[in-house]
Amino acid sequence: MEKHLRYNIIFRPEPGGGFTAIVPSLPGCVSYGKNLTEAKKMIIDAISGYIASLKKHNELIPTDEENFFASVEVKNTPVHA
Repeated sequence: MEKHLRYNIIFRPEPGGGFTAIVPSLPGCVSYGKNLTEAKKMIIDAISGYIASLKKHNELIPTDEENFFASVEVKNTPVHA
């Protein structure tokens, strides 16, 4: 049975439309889609290619099995010149 790997993805809306998809656990694994559905499809393809390259080079395959995202608010304090 094939094991499924889990990754957190950040979808960032772009000013000109569409979404950039970023996988923080896989440095440089970034893709783009015209909408969220396409961005998700494209990043899954990018992750698959990234993992294939790691396997080919006998490198460790990181996952997000135990990682999670949280948001924090930081006070925007003015900088004095």
